[in-house]
Amino acid sequence: MTAMSPDEWQALSLSLRVATLSVIVSLPFALGLAWLLSRRRFPGRLLLEALMFLPLTLPPVVTGYALLVLFGRHGWIGEWLAEIGIVFAFRWTGAVLAAAVMGFPLLVLSIRVAFDNLDRRLERAAETLGASPWRRFVTIVLPLSMRGIIAGSVLAFARAFGEFGATITFVSSIPGETRTLPIAIYELMSLSGDDGGVQRLTLVALAVAFAATIGAAILGGSLWGRRRDD
Repeated sequence: MTAMSPDEWQALSLSLRVATLSVIVSLPFALGLAWLLSRRRFPGRLLLEALMFLPLTLPPVVTGYALLVLFGRHGWIGEWLAEIGIVFAFRWTGAVLAAAVMGFPLLVLSIRVAFDNLDRRLERAAETLGASPWRRFVTIVLPLSMRGIIAGSVLAFARAFGEFGATITFVSSIPGETRTLPIAIYELMSLSGDDGGVQRLTLVALAVAFAATIGAAILGGSLWGRRRDD
């Protein structure tokens, strides 16, 4: 098997950048939503959870079309953003947004499990000592949930790295701009018939996905198997 071509390296580099940035952008929102779902009971909570999981249950192409309607140049939100110079459609930033949306449910779910499994007595003890909610969150909840947060980040990274349907619908395939590794594999299979390139990139994708799932299992396995002690 020959070495990867410059175009293949470019697709791999873009996928790694997109996946990494998607997790970084998603993490603050995932922390807030996971805490809300774990610690609060409110009207519409089930609806919020259902909406959160939609990217996992909808066909990715539908998610990509929804992003195009919302964030396209003439979309509900995208038209307003374009006026201040922020454009997502057919840009690498749009690939980040699509990847973030697809990986977000996995990230929230893992963090929420970590929050649910915390010993709430530690928080109550800190509250009796006068610690504010923000201080309890920063000094108790976050440190003790770090394994779950990292595990969720790894899973979200793997999902973002392999994202195809929503990405190609929202940002198309532009070499050097939006042509990620999965899109490159698809084009090599359907357009050029380059079996060698398909095999090389498939092996790379398998290696990244396997490493991510093993890492998530090591970090989160014992956590996901525990029961919360209230």
